[in-house]
Amino acid sequence: MTSFPALAAPLRLGGVTLANRIVGAPMERNYCTPGGEVTEDYVSYLRARAAGGAALVFTEASYVRDDGKGRARQMGVARDRHVRGLAAMARAVHEAGGKVGVELNHGGRTAQSRVSGHPPVAPSAVPCEPAGGETPRALETQEIYDLVECYAAAARRCREAGVDVLSLHAAHGYLIHQFLSPLTNLRSDEFAEPGAFLDLVIEAVRSAAPDTPVGMRISALEGMPGGLDAARTLALVRSARLDLLDFIDVSAGNYEAAQWMVQPGEWEPGVLARHAEPYRALGLPVGVAGRVHVPEVAEDVIASGRADFVSMARALHADPDWPRRVLAGEAYRPCISCNLCIDSLHGGAPVPCSVNPDAGERPAPSPVRPGITPPEGDVVIVGGGPAGLETARLLAGAGRRVRLVEREDRLGGAFLLAARLRCNPEYHRLLRWYEGELERLDVDVRTGVDATDEMIAAFGPASVIMATGGTGHVPDVPGAGLPHVLGLRAWLRAWLRAGGPPLPHCTIWGADGEAMAAADHLAGLGVTVLVVGAGPALAPAVGRRARMLPARRLARAPNAAILLNARVRAIRPGHLVVETPEGTREVAAPGPVLVSQGVRPRRDARTGLPVGEAAGASASLRAVLGGAASLGEAARVSGRRR
Repeated sequence: MTSFPALAAPLRLGGVTLANRIVGAPMERNYCTPGGEVTEDYVSYLRARAAGGAALVFTEASYVRDDGKGRARQMGVARDRHVRGLAAMARAVHEAGGKVGVELNHGGRTAQSRVSGHPPVAPSAVPCEPAGGETPRALETQEIYDLVECYAAAARRCREAGVDVLSLHAAHGYLIHQFLSPLTNLRSDEFAEPGAFLDLVIEAVRSAAPDTPVGMRISALEGMPGGLDAARTLALVRSARLDLLDFIDVSAGNYEAAQWMVQPGEWEPGVLARHAEPYRALGLPVGVAGRVHVPEVAEDVIASGRADFVSMARALHADPDWPRRVLAGEAYRPCISCNLCIDSLHGGAPVPCSVNPDAGERPAPSPVRPGITPPEGDVVIVGGGPAGLETARLLAGAGRRVRLVEREDRLGGAFLLAARLRCNPEYHRLLRWYEGELERLDVDVRTGVDATDEMIAAFGPASVIMATGGTGHVPDVPGAGLPHVLGLRAWLRAWLRAGGPPLPHCTIWGADGEAMAAADHLAGLGVTVLVVGAGPALAPAVGRRARMLPARRLARAPNAAILLNARVRAIRPGHLVVETPEGTREVAAPGPVLVSQGVRPRRDARTGLPVGEAAGASASLRAVLGGAASLGEAARVSGRRR
């Protein structure tokens, strides 16, 4: 008997019965061709989620006309040529025991000509800055009726392909939502009425697919001043042609309020459940998205009557077997809501996942998959960060005897340090999962000890895998050797271990992601923080959504200052000498000067390695799993094969 009976219960959506209440939500993945055709990778991706137990898996927001395409590799249902791949996907999902859904969409003002090849169109000429800022052309009245027919034609193609469920994307600031919102609908004709376009689309899609369950995804609120709030959205939905729909799926936000679309890890799980509950009074099954990735939260949302099903995207990206494992009472690989997936979407490659190396594009085959032979005999892994943990899990799962040695008292490496910062509250869940996996697989874990040559020789392993990472560095500038100049990670680890004693001031040299996260954490504790970076932006390599909350807090904090375009030329007690476009000057830098990994070190002319960097091989999670043809090769690269 499952511990989650509400999640396990079947649900009827129109003429389709779902085996449980877990739905794989629409999520763009960059798995299609530039022409919008489904690829075998996409088929495999959805097949795995259906086999993993999700009752219904959606593809992604799929454009119904070419000028509504928002991503280079977005899925299309705009042409007859799209039917063949979609039909193959539907067959694969059905063979895996699931149902497949397609979300019909047009980007409107969020589509950009550099991607679609067509000038964008929208209800009104209101540009979308986060999408690129191109001003769309306001649609003529007859053109709107033409677009309605495009939704209908797309629905017919999906029906022909064997798709089980259709959803109209009326959320997130796309075309239908643009007609609904006072921020983007400035019209004076018949389509000034917010719900007019939505009703026509509902009627047309229902007519084109009379026997297919049809629902719609809505943003319960826009999250923008002057936009749709919860009460106004509910009123608009209540007045829509609900008699022709079979369900409502509740999300939130638009491009200008992206934190509501894909919520950060700092927000409470199930954050949108309270917004979904009022829609149940409309008489249709209601789904809800928004950090329902924890089984207990998902169960409570259903059991309490706030929604009828949960829509999960990131959780199934992290673990395609989440539904099966949860309903069977097994451990699952947790999503940590870091938003690497969504922040990587613009790059055009299949979206990766911080916790699941199988997700996205692999640069080379992983070492313990079919056709790849892991090293024979016992293995010692040095380093208990994510690279070492995942490698130990894979090798032990392949039947090897594995010892893992970590010099710190706890597993996790720099990831454990990141988990202690306020912007990463979900990171601990992944480390707990790894600890459980290594215990289940009987991995011999040694913490708090150095992996000396003598220790490794005593174990007598056939292979040694180095997953230690780098040791950090302090660039060679005058004053860098002063006692108050320290590596950020080492200092932060010691400071947290000591319980975070009072610290009036500190300066962080470097403006990368770790500098931002540490500064945000320290400023939140009342420390006066100065961040000094050589580049023009804070944490430029960090994705927009991951950067949004900590960067905003730092910008607004009265006890935080950020000095960019400033190169440190010398360090003195209490001061830095910095070179800026305006000239060289001194800036007050009280407290310790903490050097982040983002500061480029002076490199050794012979080896090319940073001065002070450990000469041993540094292995990230993906490098260990995909950068070598086998773990044996990884061991040879480490220089410590025995």
